[in-house]
Amino acid sequence: MVNVTEVLSNYDGVARAKHLAAAGVSDFQLKSALARGAVSRVARGVYAVPGADAQLVAIRSLPAEPACATAAQFQGLWVLEPPGQPHIAITHSRSYPGFICHRSAAPPTLLDTVVQSLRCLPELDGLVIAESAVVVKGLSLSRLRKRLSGRNDARERRLVDRIVPQSQSIIECMARYWLRRAGFHVESQVNIPGMGHIDLMVDGRLGIETDGAGFHMDRPSFEEDRRRWNITTRLGIPTLVVSYPLLLNRPHEFIAMVRDALNTISVAA
Repeated sequence: MVNVTEVLSNYDGVARAKHLAAAGVSDFQLKSALARGAVSRVARGVYAVPGADAQLVAIRSLPAEPACATAAQFQGLWVLEPPGQPHIAITHSRSYPGFICHRSAAPPTLLDTVVQSLRCLPELDGLVIAESAVVVKGLSLSRLRKRLSGRNDARERRLVDRIVPQSQSIIECMARYWLRRAGFHVESQVNIPGMGHIDLMVDGRLGIETDGAGFHMDRPSFEEDRRRWNITTRLGIPTLVVSYPLLLNRPHEFIAMVRDALNTISVAA
């Protein structure tokens, strides 16, 4: 016998009656779950567990499915910032106030989500979602390129060409984007003897390490950061450490800092 709440968990806590029935949930099971408060009816034919995501409840009550950047969030992909309005996938031409509608299969696949994001969002927003789909979820670059082989997909293909499958974080992706846009030669995950891999190397002379505070608060991580910093210093590799807020809110400051550092290196040489 299937468990109603387990089935709902496969739908992020919110599902339509037809999906519950298809998973083997009987009317008796559903009514029993409703009676004991394990499940609630949030809209006609839509059921949710207590504490389910309010945005997902609103979307599936339309009815629709998350799409584009909103789907990327639910799928665990990198997203620069939550969209101001939820993006939804609908199979018809009707629009809904307060939502950005995508005419699409519902629910979108991972590939659908990435393509929607590349076509709909600003360049960097689309790139980080696409790169994380490759890095985190194993989406094939060849499948992505095949999907974007149309005459009107030139912009999207250029973004796909910027994806680095070895990327380690959203911050690295952001830094690489701004550096290449500014005309610098950038290498990713460059091996440094005795240290490991440095996130980025600019013009073969300047290292860039990306610092996500949430990943560097414990003592071992703190010590590892200092070990890496000391090795690059001893090897004569000047290294800048950059943060997510800097790259998100002040990219021009980041680029100016890189230019100043490279100019200083040139003068010292």
